[in-house]
Amino acid sequence: MPYVLGIDIGSTTTAATMARRRGPSWARPEVVALDGGSATVPSVLHLGADGTLVVGESGTDDGSRTARGFVGRIGDDVPMLLAGEACPPQLLTAVLAAWVVERVHGREGEPAEAVVLSHPAGWGRHRRDLLHAALWEQGLNHVTLLPRTVTVAESHAARGFAGSTAAVYALGGGSFEAALVRRNPHGRYETLGFPQGLDWIGGADFDEALAEHVRTVLARELAAIGRRETYATLRALRPECDRAKRELTVDTATDVLLTLPAGPTRVPVSRVQFEEMIRPAVQATVDLLDRTVRSAGLRPDELDAVLLTGGSTRIPLVAELLAAAFPVPVEVEPDPQLTAATGAALAACEVVSPRPRPAPPEHSPRPAAGPRRAGPAVPAPRRPDHDRTVHSEPPPRPPVRITPLELPKASRLALTRGRGREG
Repeated sequence: MPYVLGIDIGSTTTAATMARRRGPSWARPEVVALDGGSATVPSVLHLGADGTLVVGESGTDDGSRTARGFVGRIGDDVPMLLAGEACPPQLLTAVLAAWVVERVHGREGEPAEAVVLSHPAGWGRHRRDLLHAALWEQGLNHVTLLPRTVTVAESHAARGFAGSTAAVYALGGGSFEAALVRRNPHGRYETLGFPQGLDWIGGADFDEALAEHVRTVLARELAAIGRRETYATLRALRPECDRAKRELTVDTATDVLLTLPAGPTRVPVSRVQFEEMIRPAVQATVDLLDRTVRSAGLRPDELDAVLLTGGSTRIPLVAELLAAAFPVPVEVEPDPQLTAATGAALAACEVVSPRPRPAPPEHSPRPAAGPRRAGPAVPAPRRPDHDRTVHSEPPPRPPVRITPLELPKASRLALTRGRGREG
């Protein structure tokens, strides 16, 4: 059955959704299980023992063979290092995107009719061109790139949001982005103003705040055990804090469970305690969203809504602080971690089957008049791109002369086909 694919490669997790053609229209996008029954995979690649890039966390402690956070590095002059070899971050991003596309292709038995990949709203042409070229090298020459703000707005619109202007609050695992979108005359969303972001705030930072609390509570117990046991305990602490954080989005209290040499240990934590730990960081994101709105010449009450995306927006404190600062509806989908990917699939439907444009308004004939003086021709308005901002982009950076770097051998960058996270 024909289908289209939407992909969102975030700073910490990757998600994908697909929409199937049903007659003349498309069905609602459905989640693609990328790793067994899981809706997401980590945005992580590691170099396997056979020299291939494998999706997911490595089973070893050798961090030099693991790459993460590469989407945010696209456009940097200095490439990332993987096992001592230089790897452009756009190439790593393209490898992960190709892995998703090929897994879905193998499962469906046919390629997608269109693929849309979301990207940070603050990207300019330079970063988009870099990623396009890397995707082309991986054989993905039919991928459309759209700002994440646009795909988020498309997803909310499909669920009933009918507004024209909205703020997009994107709180991911490793970063935060604030941006505005506005519906253009053709009924499609485009970025408005200048998106702004914070690279030091994300869900992983909330996990670390909870982990620091646990380390403080268990300081005496951790000091009494050996270095090796302490390392094993602390290695298991971050995933456990992530689990506890998720539980606190629906429960008022939970326990952080750890195994010490003396036996299992529980550290109780309430939602109130956890929210006080992260309140300054969440408030900083709300303040940045407010500044982003005002920098575009708008007031918060002139928005139609605040649209949320990212797994960490499930935290009740986020909606609470946003509602206090913005007197408009704050909208979040049932699984905000999939919002951008869902909107990307909806946009892919438009790539294959564009919606008819609204008919231009009819003009009554002009009354007869005498001859007029010729004036300068008025150029026809251009159709705005999805990611065009109202203000012009900052001027390009001056060229930088760098010594060409020797890229890894092709065999080291081969994509593991038909395998899961573990290989």
